[in-house]
Amino acid sequence: MSVPIPPPQRKTPAPLADEAARCVACGLCLPHCPTYRKTLSEADSPRGRIALMQGVLERRIPANERFQAHIDLCLACRACENVCPNNVEYGRLINGVRGIVEKSRRRSVLQRLGRRMLVDGVATKPAVLRLAGGALRTWQAMAGKAGWMMRLGLARIATRLPQLRPQPVWQAVYPAMGKARGEVGLFLGCVARVTDVETLSASIFVLNRLGYMVHVPPRQGCCGAMHVGLGESEKASAFEGQNLQAFAGMNVEAVISTATGCGAALKNYPQDFAGRVRDISEFLGEADGWGGGWEEAGIAPLAEKMAVHEPCLMRNVLHCQDKPYDLLRRIPGATVVPLAGNDQCCGAAGTYFLTQPDMAASLLADKIEAVKASGARILATSNIGCAMHLAVGLKAAGIEIEVVHPITLLARQMGFENDKNR
Repeated sequence: MSVPIPPPQRKTPAPLADEAARCVACGLCLPHCPTYRKTLSEADSPRGRIALMQGVLERRIPANERFQAHIDLCLACRACENVCPNNVEYGRLINGVRGIVEKSRRRSVLQRLGRRMLVDGVATKPAVLRLAGGALRTWQAMAGKAGWMMRLGLARIATRLPQLRPQPVWQAVYPAMGKARGEVGLFLGCVARVTDVETLSASIFVLNRLGYMVHVPPRQGCCGAMHVGLGESEKASAFEGQNLQAFAGMNVEAVISTATGCGAALKNYPQDFAGRVRDISEFLGEADGWGGGWEEAGIAPLAEKMAVHEPCLMRNVLHCQDKPYDLLRRIPGATVVPLAGNDQCCGAAGTYFLTQPDMAASLLADKIEAVKASGARILATSNIGCAMHLAVGLKAAGIEIEVVHPITLLARQMGFENDKNR
């Protein structure tokens, strides 16, 4: 039975220096770290970085450019957390230290201005995002046709994005169809409102047809993941407060996320809210009424081989990487296989592919080879950042394969393409 989301309660985390001191330097994390596997440098391993961070936190070594280079190269994929025998919270540690370092980092005026405009002026403001999305759709339509766009490099930016769809005016409530089974909230995120409209719409489509009323609070905002990754904890806390207020008092049994990056960030909210956060694949696999709802869903067959790419945060934080497989196997005739090397990051990692292009490209190359070897015609992944990164790399390699969210693929087989309310 659904009950209102109560006021937030939070435990005070241990100081960063104490968290770093919990590392016993056993080295079990080394073979699981993507950057260590590429560089074989101890300073680019979790154990090495923790030692460096501990030195900075205790003021034994300076937070100079050499230190920053090793910290910046970290993907924050958190694979090390899964194998740590002492349960060191590496994610909180790396983000906390990045926040400390950022205050003393040397950046040009243009770099700071560009960062502020992108992160604070566009990506986290829904109204501005809507305008930016419209402009990007126009650029995509004109790419390769307008010489001035080519000269400014806008065509290259537009073609790195998936084909953008018109942005809907989200309703506050989407009523259930057929037998009512419950009520859920949907978290839209920020960038996904522009780049992943199809996945958000597909999630509403499937949930409604399985009997769930979907609430989409209009005052929700960014999850704060970008600011956490940039070491700006105060701004991340402000977004947290905004979202807690937006969902407060709602009689929902779950808050649904369609992007694993957002889902992982929401899991760091106060426990009484975080405990209700579910990835869309996870919720559909665990929700009451699973049998009855699916029996009436009318899923059309699709005789295709599908490879599943498991986003890092789905594996290492949400721990529900098996759920997309269960979802896709509901499609009659589908052959669903894991993509080789799912224990390693694809290199997208939020804005990492922009700030660390060489390492990101090296990691992406491994994924491209895995896709080639899979023989799959469809690549399914549950994170928009991974999907965009993989799609760009596959297209550049001349590989014709669709990269799609599992819920979108399932929704299509349930009639999503022909839905008039889409």
